[in-house]
Amino acid sequence: MIDRIQDKVEKGDRLTREEGLYLLSDAPLLDLAPLAQIGRFRHNPENVVTFVIDTNLNYSNVCDAYCTFCAFFRPPGHKEAYTHSIEAMMERFGKAVESGCTTVLLQGGVHPELPLDYYVDLVKETRRRFPHLHPHFFSAPEIMKMVEVSGLSLGEVLEMLKEAGLNTLPGGGAEVLSDRVKREVSRIFPKEKTSDWIDVHREAHRLGYRTTATMMYGHVEEDRDVIEHFEHIRKLQDETDGFTAFIPWSYKRENTALAKKVKVEAGPNRYLRIMAVSRIYLDNFRHIQASWFSEGKKTGQVALHFGGDDFGGTLFEEDVMLSAGFYNRTTTDEVITLIREAGFTPAQRTTLYGITRYFTPTMSREGGDETRPRPEARA
Repeated sequence: MIDRIQDKVEKGDRLTREEGLYLLSDAPLLDLAPLAQIGRFRHNPENVVTFVIDTNLNYSNVCDAYCTFCAFFRPPGHKEAYTHSIEAMMERFGKAVESGCTTVLLQGGVHPELPLDYYVDLVKETRRRFPHLHPHFFSAPEIMKMVEVSGLSLGEVLEMLKEAGLNTLPGGGAEVLSDRVKREVSRIFPKEKTSDWIDVHREAHRLGYRTTATMMYGHVEEDRDVIEHFEHIRKLQDETDGFTAFIPWSYKRENTALAKKVKVEAGPNRYLRIMAVSRIYLDNFRHIQASWFSEGKKTGQVALHFGGDDFGGTLFEEDVMLSAGFYNRTTTDEVITLIREAGFTPAQRTTLYGITRYFTPTMSREGGDETRPRPEARA
């Protein structure tokens, strides 16, 4: 089986579900790395690993989805619930810009009372006050809640956000795209189904948005569910070519209701296998993001040899994982060093994967780096 798969990968042929399951379940881990690197260098021939200077902020923790894997949310009326004003968010964005951020990844809870105007004005004000800061706002569940609260169609909501200045969406809220899994981890299934996430991203792509695809694994899913997830996003990418990257990360159990069922978190070996198989299976995705943040810096470095071509963002501030008892931080210079130590040339990118700066082996971000702009790439 591994010989047949290697032959297909070398030829650029597409893997079947059965072959994907074999790689996830039975193939020797170390056999996956060279196969993944074939795909990685086919899509990204240069020995370059990119990163973005960003932060991950939250405008509200109020949420009525009650997902069992989440430690961040608070139900409406809870004493610890908060919703920041638009002005308060602008102050936080200003501090992000001062620290060098070029992108803000913004998410909140699935808020049952916030009007659509709040989200639209948040985008407008961000674009007006910080024209060089890219707003990478709102996951699919948040968009669906805007549809519910406003009474408008999905297309109308996305159009209003686009007119305000939004043109990319993060891939959060996917978890594992399997209704079998969602039935176990969501208290409101079937209100939030696999098809909802797919519909949001399909419509966003139709309107010209670029989005990311994500997966949070390591809880109740089985290998067949992971392959189903890959199938959903590979099929949608065939249809729309709207995804810029795929980003997997593992579930963190502390302070979550799901911890009663999931006693052990997924480790580095599982992460590297997920990375490699995603790179091999998702043959129509240009970028696969390795995570120093969720998996640890050393594992993130190793993942760059298991198919990853991007090292994510600096994430100067992040609260969702922190709520689950997980704390990991870095600096821009450390990201540059980690990429170099892994054997690659670091390059700063935009949200849409256009490279803005390459960093030579002897220079930090403070000066002397080579700047070679590259057009913003299609996935």
